[in-house]
Amino acid sequence: MQSLIDLMQEMASEAISKAFPCLEENTLYQAEISPSTQPQFGHYQCNSALKIAKTIQVNPREVAEAIVLHFPRKTINESQIISKIEIAGPGFINIFLDKVYLAEEIKSVFTDTRLGVPALKKKQKVIVEFSSPNIAKEMHVGHIRSTIIGDCLARVMEFLGHDVLRLNHIGDWGTQFGMLIAHMYDHHADVLNGAIESDLLSLMQWYKESKTRFDLEPEFKKRAQLQVVALQGGDPASINAWKTICDISRKGFQEIYDLLDVKLIERGESFYNPYLPEVIKDLERKQLITISDGAKCVFMEGFVSREGDRLPMIIQKSDGGYNYDTTDMAAIRHRVLVEKADRIIILTDAGQSLHFQMVFKAAYMAGYYDPKDVQLDHVAFGVVLGADGKKFKTRSGETEKLIDLLLAAVTKARDLLEERVESASDAELDQMANILGIDAVKYADLSCHRIKDYVFSYDRMLRFEGNTAAYLLYSYVRVQGIKRKIGKDPQALIDKTTIMLEHPTELALAVHIRQFGEAISHVEKELLPNRLTDYLYELAEKFHAFFRDCRVEGDPMEESRLLLAEVTGRVLKQGLELLGLKTLERM
Repeated sequence: MQSLIDLMQEMASEAISKAFPCLEENTLYQAEISPSTQPQFGHYQCNSALKIAKTIQVNPREVAEAIVLHFPRKTINESQIISKIEIAGPGFINIFLDKVYLAEEIKSVFTDTRLGVPALKKKQKVIVEFSSPNIAKEMHVGHIRSTIIGDCLARVMEFLGHDVLRLNHIGDWGTQFGMLIAHMYDHHADVLNGAIESDLLSLMQWYKESKTRFDLEPEFKKRAQLQVVALQGGDPASINAWKTICDISRKGFQEIYDLLDVKLIERGESFYNPYLPEVIKDLERKQLITISDGAKCVFMEGFVSREGDRLPMIIQKSDGGYNYDTTDMAAIRHRVLVEKADRIIILTDAGQSLHFQMVFKAAYMAGYYDPKDVQLDHVAFGVVLGADGKKFKTRSGETEKLIDLLLAAVTKARDLLEERVESASDAELDQMANILGIDAVKYADLSCHRIKDYVFSYDRMLRFEGNTAAYLLYSYVRVQGIKRKIGKDPQALIDKTTIMLEHPTELALAVHIRQFGEAISHVEKELLPNRLTDYLYELAEKFHAFFRDCRVEGDPMEESRLLLAEVTGRVLKQGLELLGLKTLERM
């Protein structure tokens, strides 16, 4: 189905080209269309008249009148698409959609598996890199945004029909593994050889111990450095020890991914290690490398320090080692040339924005991608704050573990549900609490503009009022309650029921339902999940206004209104799924 805004733009552009053929010969003029913010101004507005008037030196209201005169009177099923067009102010054109046309559109949404979201014009290979924890370290609150936002963007791209590769670019390579392996050989060799099982918490403790020894014991430091050489050289014993450490970490990560219902394909830094020397040689061959203090660097215009000195992008350190810049260059090269990606989306905190600006520019200079063919997006986000406005930490001052944060949300959700839900078993309450608690955490994050910091508050995110997961879940539950009370199957009614939109709240709800595709399109283009949360919150509000003003059960329009409620529920459910949220049948 074509989106309403695209249809309005198509019709307005046709009118402008007919009214003013002098604007662009043989080219359809693209009208400026936006949804109306107030119902008295119609459903859509065309704001092109003022711009055209300035171009051709004519009164803007006269331009608007000419556009309206040539507006096509398209019909669908013998019903006009537009009921009326008004000119307001100096030349704004307000467009009112016909209620019979909208009713037919709602029936089409009901039977459409995509719920009115337009089909793709061009399928792309999209790589989304997100979550990206470090081996031998627990995931903490800082990982929540990358994981949740990345999963949402991947879900939206998949729903649209793109070929999506979800990559977990974990930190699984580097000098820290030399320290850890050497320390474990000294004190925990049974873990490395598989005789004893261990967990991520123990790994973290051993890592801290190895770091202390590395800083204080020269002999241990030397052995750790030799262990790094052995690992990078492919020594079988070192590789097996490294694999054991990665496996232990993976189990800890997977517990969180299962809880969040997030699916990823692991492709860590180690994957690109064999390609790093090749990248260096390629950049040298293309004369992009400058030696600075013994290190191999790429200097680019536009990147300077506060003192005005050129900033280097170091791709090989003076000791011959590699770093994040080298790995990320290799990753882009592989993803474009081997994976054939059309779009690469990388999620990290905003603190890494400069890093990726430099990497993207260097990759372009090296010819690893062409912006005309491949789109590279660094999706930056702010940090999670505590009630004190500082980075979220535990009471003891430690960084909050992500698993503890999530389980606490589930516990608080269960306490809340025990007060609200009657006659539910412990198993049912546990299941409902798990959904509500995780949904609440996810929604609180996604509903904020991602570039901004946000304050983490269990009390706020579990409220049943306002823009929260609980409020949206309650809206969905209300739809299910209407269906149970009436006892009719909406699917059996759709072919024999005429949907009627008589009350203003019915009409407003129908228009918003039909704009689902526009919200999804915004997320795809702007990579802002809050565009979808804003849409769903407004959908829930319009549904509650409809429920308040329009009786469903026992009303002569019962079946029509039941279908409108059912479509609302379907769009809510699909929208929540795209955010990574699950629904409840009762609360």
